[in-house]
Amino acid sequence: MRKINLNGIYPPIVTPFYNEEVAYQSLTNNMGKLNQSGISGVVVLGSNGENVFLSEKEKIEVVETVIKSASREMEIIAGTGCESTQETIYLTNKMAEAGVHAALIVTPFYYGSKMNDEALINYYSSVAEKSEIPILLYNVPKFTGVNISERVVSTLSMHSNIIGIKDSSGNVNQLGQYLNCVDSDFNVLVGTAGALLGALTLGCQGGILALANVVPEKCVEIYQLTKEGDIEKARKLQLQMIPVNYAITAQYGISGLKYAMDLLGYEGGEVRSPLLPIKAEEQDKIRNILLGAELKIIK
Repeated sequence: MRKINLNGIYPPIVTPFYNEEVAYQSLTNNMGKLNQSGISGVVVLGSNGENVFLSEKEKIEVVETVIKSASREMEIIAGTGCESTQETIYLTNKMAEAGVHAALIVTPFYYGSKMNDEALINYYSSVAEKSEIPILLYNVPKFTGVNISERVVSTLSMHSNIIGIKDSSGNVNQLGQYLNCVDSDFNVLVGTAGALLGALTLGCQGGILALANVVPEKCVEIYQLTKEGDIEKARKLQLQMIPVNYAITAQYGISGLKYAMDLLGYEGGEVRSPLLPIKAEEQDKIRNILLGAELKIIK
């Protein structure tokens, strides 16, 4: 397996829809802009990509579109987690065939009460053994109700084909626990921009951040400033971005994220049903939040 060091910023890119259909040209246009932003790569088919609403055929076509549009130096990571072990292995290897560099695999959650440490270790180990590309764990308790424990991360980090974790819990203390129990070459990535500065100062290699769909350059700047030791400047920029990040994640969700992208020159497009479009009054609030963060609105 090719060793991958995931340093830097990775947006979990959206899947633009128009009239319920995937807007592949908008996806290509967004990648053209992201190529110039300083990010290290992208995550396709993550939570913000509305992965759960896409057919297998659409997932493959989305990934192929991204690979074709991305700069050659970018790492392409695809979300391939399904509820069963066999389906996860199947989809992961389909994405490997398409040219993806690594897979981001969410915890199974439908039978959440049974997803204890033993079950998760067995699941991820089984997938890693049969995956043709390296895999990352994906911890997102707000969607799954399942939280990956320190013991699970420590055990799985020793597997040669499990190269990291995206933790979207927002718990910086838990990130520190992860960092304490894994080798330095295991990629611990923060999954929420609100915790970016704190995570980087603890030693996380980077972040997979919804905010990087909207202001990738700002996220990259926080990363660079922190690595250069200019913590005060990084702190000010982090605080400036916190209201924006809150608005496009916890407050207004994917429809808010896509609308903010539209305002800032990207093509967010529509959400796919059953998600509902952003309301007019919410649009005004998002616009004002972006203006309050001194961001330049294009439309």
